[in-house]
Amino acid sequence: MDLKCIFSLAILVSQISLSSTQNVNVVIQGESSIGETDDNFVCATLDWWPTEKCNYNQCPWGKAGLLNLDLKKKGLINAIKAFNPLRIKVGGSLQDQVVYGVGGVKNCPNFMKNEDSLFGFSQGCLPMERWDELNKIFNQTGVKVTFGLNALLGRNRSQIEKGLWVGDWKSQNARDFMKYTISKGYKVDSYEFGNQLSGAGMGASVEAEQYGKDIVVLKNLVKELHPDPETQPKVLGPSGYYDEKWFNSFLEVSGHAVVDGVTHHIYNLGPGDDPNMITKIQDPSYLNQVAQTYKGVLNIVNKFKPQSGAWVSESGGALHGGAKDLSPTFADGFWYLDQLGMASTYNHKVFCRQTLIGGNYALLNTTTSIPNPDYYGALLWHRLMGSTVLAVTQESNPNLRVYAHCAKKKPGISIIFINLSKDSSFNVTLSNYEHQSRNSRSTDVAKPEFRGSKDREEYHLAALAGNIQGQIVLLNDVPMVPTETFDIPTMEPKLFNASTPISIAAHSIVYVTIRDFQAPACA
Repeated sequence: MDLKCIFSLAILVSQISLSSTQNVNVVIQGESSIGETDDNFVCATLDWWPTEKCNYNQCPWGKAGLLNLDLKKKGLINAIKAFNPLRIKVGGSLQDQVVYGVGGVKNCPNFMKNEDSLFGFSQGCLPMERWDELNKIFNQTGVKVTFGLNALLGRNRSQIEKGLWVGDWKSQNARDFMKYTISKGYKVDSYEFGNQLSGAGMGASVEAEQYGKDIVVLKNLVKELHPDPETQPKVLGPSGYYDEKWFNSFLEVSGHAVVDGVTHHIYNLGPGDDPNMITKIQDPSYLNQVAQTYKGVLNIVNKFKPQSGAWVSESGGALHGGAKDLSPTFADGFWYLDQLGMASTYNHKVFCRQTLIGGNYALLNTTTSIPNPDYYGALLWHRLMGSTVLAVTQESNPNLRVYAHCAKKKPGISIIFINLSKDSSFNVTLSNYEHQSRNSRSTDVAKPEFRGSKDREEYHLAALAGNIQGQIVLLNDVPMVPTETFDIPTMEPKLFNASTPISIAAHSIVYVTIRDFQAPACA
């Protein structure tokens, strides 16, 4: 065989390998659930960062901070409205330097650059006029509000231990703020106490025992001002990185009926300037590592049984504003939607994406408010994936990530498939798991391949021209771009014959709703 033939054969073989298709059977255990999320599991944050906030020689916040954001932008309003409703968490690194311009607070300054202060900015203030403006858009768009309170008020830096803040929390400013909020009829679903003060903290920390004591003060304040348990906002904390010893101590001190949600942060992709991030985001073994954190938080929640369970109250994937060439692209969905799936299997109630707008990791473009690809993935999750989580097994290929829930609109189930592989596509069949008891012996048996009679509803997300680091996402081959009036485009499924396998293309994300899949947990 001459060299030309060998070369041609090599090209042919490489083309075949590049387009390989694998048959996969996915087993779904429809008899019982493994978790229960909040109906508003998908959440996004609004942050305090001013325009001058910079990382990695870039300043990606623009006028997207809470004090600067143009709240009349049609694109922003429509993007929030589309969720009907969206949970928004107001907070971030600077929240423990925010005072509220009400009651005894007469001077209400903006954040100013100050290298001697926490995070390089001076104390800032939320004027009540701005709080009114924020609530106007919250009411207009039906937002469920989680508000992050300043938990450092009244404390001082320790003279002995660097980064540690000591002393009791002073609650008067929070009291005045809550009373103003109540007087205006504004609805707050939950109050979160402080930001990243747990363990070693980020910039500042508070000892677990002190934090536990102070969150009891906050709970009593909320109960006093909201005596009706039906309308009483939840109390959440500690909103930091998981530290087993610290979390354990805090929950022991605060007791059983105080904390309604144990909140923690996830930034498992590391610094936003990591050149290897595109590799990490497609590596199933790397993505699996964070499961230990979810498991640890779940175990501690099960031990103390707070009413609302575990929340991820902030997660942007990449630290310090996100990764400029990755966070706003299609590829980020491999990380983000996988996190939504993983968090829900570990019985987390809420997952707040950092941010709705602002920084590189925003769901919306900071200047135009045009949705980035992850926005559409999040919106489909919110519309299709119900609160009941089902167990899934798929042992054929680790590059195919699969999560299943009861469908948001009954009947049936909804499944998300995330294909991390650039080379392999998959033809997927489904089986149902059945628990059988015979003569006092219990066994789990995989039933034969599921063959439905109703058409499947499928939503195939892919990158335009296969460029996963591009910012245009296709839904069933149609580019997702807002209309001329800044409305979110319609997102209709494609119907597929139930007797055919589910086809998952390389580097794609697919939602599937099956109306006649028999899952007793979804009845």
